[in-house]
Amino acid sequence: MNGHDIAMAKANTKARLRRGMYLLPSLFTVGNIAAGFFSITETIKAISGDAAMHLDWAAIAIIFAIPFDALDGRIARMTNTTSEFGKELDSLADAITFGVAPSLLALIWGFHFLPDSINPQLRLDLQHAGAFICFLFLIGGVSRLARFNISHDAQPRNPGRPGRKYFVGMPIPAAAGFLASTVHMQWGLPVEAWWVAILWLVFVGLSGFLMVSTWRFWSGKEINFARSHPFQILFVLSIVVYVVVRFSHFVFFAIGITYVFSGIWARAAYSWSRRRRRRPVGVAALDPDPTAPEPDSSSR
Repeated sequence: MNGHDIAMAKANTKARLRRGMYLLPSLFTVGNIAAGFFSITETIKAISGDAAMHLDWAAIAIIFAIPFDALDGRIARMTNTTSEFGKELDSLADAITFGVAPSLLALIWGFHFLPDSINPQLRLDLQHAGAFICFLFLIGGVSRLARFNISHDAQPRNPGRPGRKYFVGMPIPAAAGFLASTVHMQWGLPVEAWWVAILWLVFVGLSGFLMVSTWRFWSGKEINFARSHPFQILFVLSIVVYVVVRFSHFVFFAIGITYVFSGIWARAAYSWSRRRRRRPVGVAALDPDPTAPEPDSSSR
């Protein structure tokens, strides 16, 4: 074998390795889709089978898909194998796993098993309202994905600290995880009280609204594990994994609701700080000019 053949063989080997590296992020995306499909099938099984068990497994599958969604993009960036195909596949996977699957789970868990003992008209109204709100959650999720795909360096209406990266609107995996963690916290036992169904309407509707909002949510992208000591990371991760596995029903819900209200709190704190800065001081506070125009609040 001459030098040219050796060079060609090395080039072919490098090309095959490169193609394999491009395949690696897509494998995590496929795992994301598989978890979403499993969640949908488990939710359907709950209608005629052991409702609590199947609904709990459906919720767990959605939560399990979140690390897959986080890893596919990170691996693609680390290996420099990002592609338009990978981006589109990831968006479609998120629409299935974090859009269709949680909206169906929210509908069946929260409204399908309402007992016949309650007022029939109230039961029917709650089921219709539940179907509508769950549909709005799905629309909000896919709209959030579409906005994310076309936005370049989007900024929230309540900017955070300079140098930090934020999501504009709550990410769809976080919204889906919040709903799934709520179901998991209840061990999949479906809602049977009308007032809990109304509360669930508020939760699902709030999650849908936060996705299409322009409020800031922490992204965590400034965390760089490469700059930390690996043994310390391994020690901390071991503790986190144990706590999550041992107390998953409460830990996931605590994480989900904390993240949801962190965005609400950030928005409220920003509005409050703006009002304080715009408040007149001194003489102007005591005798304001009646002809002065009202401050513009369109950016609030």
